[in-house]
Amino acid sequence: MPNVLRLSTTSPTFEADFKARLHWSADTDAAIEQRVADILADVEKRGDVAVLDYTERFDGLKADNMSALELTQVELKAAFDGLPAEQREALQAAAARVRSYHEAQKKASGESWSYRDADGTLLGQKVTPLDRVGIYVPGGKAAYPSSVLMNAIPAHVAGVGEIIMVVPTPKGEKNPLVLAAAYVAGVTRAFTIGGAQAVAALAYGTATVPAVDKITGPGNAYVASAKRRVFGKVGIDMIAGPSEILVLADGTTPPDWVAMDLFSQAEHDELAQSVLLCPDAAYIDRVQAEIDRLLPQMPRKDIIEKSLNGRGVLIHTRSMQEACAISNRIAPEHLEVSSDEPHKWEPLLKHAGAIFLGAFTSESLGDYCAGPNHVLPTSGTARFSSPLGVYDFQKRSSLIEVSEAGAQTLGQIASVLAHGEGLQAHALAAEFRLRPKS
Repeated sequence: MPNVLRLSTTSPTFEADFKARLHWSADTDAAIEQRVADILADVEKRGDVAVLDYTERFDGLKADNMSALELTQVELKAAFDGLPAEQREALQAAAARVRSYHEAQKKASGESWSYRDADGTLLGQKVTPLDRVGIYVPGGKAAYPSSVLMNAIPAHVAGVGEIIMVVPTPKGEKNPLVLAAAYVAGVTRAFTIGGAQAVAALAYGTATVPAVDKITGPGNAYVASAKRRVFGKVGIDMIAGPSEILVLADGTTPPDWVAMDLFSQAEHDELAQSVLLCPDAAYIDRVQAEIDRLLPQMPRKDIIEKSLNGRGVLIHTRSMQEACAISNRIAPEHLEVSSDEPHKWEPLLKHAGAIFLGAFTSESLGDYCAGPNHVLPTSGTARFSSPLGVYDFQKRSSLIEVSEAGAQTLGQIASVLAHGEGLQAHALAAEFRLRPKS
């Protein structure tokens, strides 16, 4: 049975115990870093040949050429058509909600704008989509069609010209839901390659895989290391750590619901973190009892138990206000406000990847079909980072059109400042546009 750490904010050792439990090192193993560096350099040099070699070595998938590893639109559609009706309908319903949310996001923040000031000078911002992006979809032990929707749909809504998907298929085993999701989400081209070699192919381009402008999507330590190394050559979304959930509970939600919500992240990975903050000690006892009762029924109970024992924590707080303050310090990936008054506490919450309001809003609904993106900042980076969105697939250019009248005012200002910086050509470029003094 899991022995989940219990803490209380009234304990004199709370701060030290709290910091120790939250600590997670994102340092990558030196051997992984070196291996990734070698793979990236090899793919950049040998292109398709290197990708084929690594795909055979790591995925056990032998192919004579890269064309054999590309999934055609016909194959993607066939995968969709071959799904049971229930899965087809669920996939389409989830995609529709994700698309609707990101369309609203685009209207709110993704449009170009401009204005003219009193002297006729035009100032503004031009918003344009990226030309081509790559999305990495994990494969192997687990398959994630939801990741396809969450990465491809906002790119599509943003107006990205080409969406290139890479997904590893060890031993050639293709997941039909992943392929169907690619069809539904509008993926342009898809390749059955993965790992650092897939990231390298997307970043540098090969004879077959086109070079992209940005790479998004989660992966293992090799993928994360590769994304970190190619950043600058291409854009990336983020470097994601283990999944996290924080449940802020006032004791009004059925305790088995909360226990299962803690499980929902713990089952991802032994390093995933599940945290409960609550001012009611008796309620925490009831949640612990439900953890003990429900765990033996879970297919992934070993992973859940290791996660809860190693990184889980149940924290008794003095009040809900204190719980909100601690939540802001943690800045969790997923934050559930499991309360009958969620809107009372939401204004106090500043830092979280996604906030789930009310007892009926399980985090799992956000993972699959609520609409907002499930690619979220982890490891406290919600203090300064945002969920993946339409804005990640757009860029902004400033618009400046100075009128003749405006040049007379701005030119004098620029001239003074440029001379002050010792940049004479800058000053003269502005001065040449000034009208001769009469």
